[in-house]
Amino acid sequence: MRSIDLAGRSGNALRRAFQTQNLRRAAHTRPLSHAASVLPPTYEKLHKNYTEVRRVLGDRRLTLAEKILYSHLDNVEESLLSNTNNGRDIRGKANLKLNPDRVNMQDASAQMALLQFMACNLPQTAIPASIHCDHLIVGERGADEDLSAGIKTNHEVFDFLESAGKKYGIDFWPPGAGIIHQTVLENYALPGYMMLGTDSHSPNAGGLSTITIGVGGADAVEALVGAPWELKAPKMLGVRLTGKLNDWVAPKDVILHLAGLLTVRGGTGYIVEYFGPGVETLSLTGMATACNMGAEIGATTSIFPVTDASIRYLKSTRREQAAKDVDTLQNFSGSGSSEDAYFRFKADEGAQYDELIEIDLSKLEPHINGPFTPDLSTPLSEFKKTVQEQEWPEKLSAGLIGSCTNSSYEDMTRVESLVKEAEKAGLKPAADFYITPGSEQIRATLERDGTLQTFTKAGGIVLSNACGPCIGQWKRQDNVEKGEANAILTSYNRNFRGRNDGNPGTMNFLASPEIVTAMAFAGTTTFNPMTDSLTTPDGKEFRFSAPHGLEGPETPFEQGKEALNVLSQPPNAEEEVKISPTSERLAFLEPFEPFPSSDLSGLRVLVKITGKCTTDTISAAGPWLKYKGHLPNISENTLNTAINAETGEVNVAYDLDGSKHTIPELAKKWKAANQPWLVVAEHNYGEGSAREHAALQPRYLGARIIVCKSFARIHETNLKKQGVVPLTFANEADYDKINAGDEVSTVGLYEMLQNGGKGDVSLKVTKKDGSGEVSIPVKHAVSKDQAGFILAGSALNLLSKGL
Repeated sequence: MRSIDLAGRSGNALRRAFQTQNLRRAAHTRPLSHAASVLPPTYEKLHKNYTEVRRVLGDRRLTLAEKILYSHLDNVEESLLSNTNNGRDIRGKANLKLNPDRVNMQDASAQMALLQFMACNLPQTAIPASIHCDHLIVGERGADEDLSAGIKTNHEVFDFLESAGKKYGIDFWPPGAGIIHQTVLENYALPGYMMLGTDSHSPNAGGLSTITIGVGGADAVEALVGAPWELKAPKMLGVRLTGKLNDWVAPKDVILHLAGLLTVRGGTGYIVEYFGPGVETLSLTGMATACNMGAEIGATTSIFPVTDASIRYLKSTRREQAAKDVDTLQNFSGSGSSEDAYFRFKADEGAQYDELIEIDLSKLEPHINGPFTPDLSTPLSEFKKTVQEQEWPEKLSAGLIGSCTNSSYEDMTRVESLVKEAEKAGLKPAADFYITPGSEQIRATLERDGTLQTFTKAGGIVLSNACGPCIGQWKRQDNVEKGEANAILTSYNRNFRGRNDGNPGTMNFLASPEIVTAMAFAGTTTFNPMTDSLTTPDGKEFRFSAPHGLEGPETPFEQGKEALNVLSQPPNAEEEVKISPTSERLAFLEPFEPFPSSDLSGLRVLVKITGKCTTDTISAAGPWLKYKGHLPNISENTLNTAINAETGEVNVAYDLDGSKHTIPELAKKWKAANQPWLVVAEHNYGEGSAREHAALQPRYLGARIIVCKSFARIHETNLKKQGVVPLTFANEADYDKINAGDEVSTVGLYEMLQNGGKGDVSLKVTKKDGSGEVSIPVKHAVSKDQAGFILAGSALNLLSKGL
């Protein structure tokens, strides 16, 4: 394997990480101290750091998220007391340098993460990690057929990932084993743990009181090499739950309602922490569902306290010892007898939240969100009227349940009760009905208990234990033409235009599995199963009873097919990582050039974008997933669904001579001509998946700056890790002062980077139409270490140089 060797500038935190990496590994093998000998090894380090947090912050009241997050700091005092008014203004101010417990990667993003890790020439990862092959299986005809076809099509990538796992000692979950978030919840999530996941829905594990944050591949590599991972201290958004859900209402409706309240940007910069008496009424998997979809409001992560349901789940997933360890930790005082000496998996009495929302579960009704955005929330009782007023399709083309968000035993048995009742009345689904189990463990248990047989007998198609239609890996069987308006209902988490099937006319409405299933039997979007009836084949009126199911199986979960079990092994230096030199799927990385020793000049605006610009917009998934490990090939889709603000055209950009091109075509043309460029955009740029390629591709094609009204958190970090400077308008109205083709120079940018992120920046814009120059003040959120990444050309340039 080649390593990247160049003269970059390295940040202090990264240098220290490499210097101390071997010491850390040695420390992992030291015997436990006498003081901690009664604590389980899992929690020794957590409690030690927690004690230090309490020493530094005194009697300050902490939320649960703060307890776990701060107990993973590399240097508690440095992070909490630097530039924080002596610890009084941590939230939104402190730069937290954290040591996660593990990293989890899905197969699409793992390719680039591993290619970057390989460039660092380390013999093994510094912390445990896993690879999950879930994104590359297309849902079409059914589990066995689709899995076989997926393995055949993607064997080159799977062979690469498996060989990398063997070489570096990374757990490898083969295709068909399950979706990353469900598999992590079942096997790796533990109360008090901190994990990074290369997928935006990694916070799913917050249902089990685990701080889990979605990141890009470069962030994952930082943690994999043992460097502290940096995060701006989030603010805290408390959601107090009271009451108890009514029969037709599911935990999914909590987050669907919350998304409507907060919008897709409302949680940006926050951790969402649920608490209150209503929490005790929810199942563990229901809590995980709410955390999973916290990504749709832009939250850094979401978390619930440990409840009796948490302990029941640990036991049902064969982790009885972990349940005992949680109890041991909560009752271990360590140094001191005050209440603060105990690590409780709940917020301190009197802990304050920056924002507080109260939801009475007993008053909540089912919600349906969409289309085209997960925050357009409509109560079920108003949905028929809304469909008719908006002239959305009344015919339902398909109902799809399962996925990483809603594939629990509870979800599926509640749906089963509806299907059995409808079957008894002689009814079959009037729309195509698909079921996606979240893991082999879930699938095998549902098969053992007869649930899957109920679905297939009714005409449902059980897909592979993989992401499938949720992320665009879906070959529809109903002959809907591209561009044709049609409606589907899903229990998924995200519903951007064209995401599921590549058809911009498909309207995906998000709902609980129960609502999706009932409406699939009706075949219409205007059906309300709580109030409306269906006509049976013999002419009788049929009305669904409220769904009912089991929180978990009466006996522990089945593990399923042995061939789908995890491959876990120590690192093997002799293992050869499999990459063909002629591959069109995988390619070694070439280093990006470092930042010049001056401000940037001569940049041109490639395109000015209007409206929602998600990571799906910047780097589409679906069929493009096959190029995740090949940067030149996947860059062909860059911004290919973005809307040109000046013409209203999709995927159209104009060169300086007026010639018309697709956006990636013009970017490639300018790259070949050594013409650096920038993009101008509106709010929440980079919303959506933790898709590192949405930063890598523009960088590869010559982007140096993105300037917009606001960024999504993960994407802003990803840009900085790849050496692209993210800037926001100091005055949003200045968006109107800059256009495609304008020439741009930076003022103060190089000085700001040299000063470790301190200093003001502005843009000098020379108008293409000859109307003169405009000065536009901009803001940035560049930290000292991030300034080092940008100066070096990318974080990887620093990581590779540190060896």
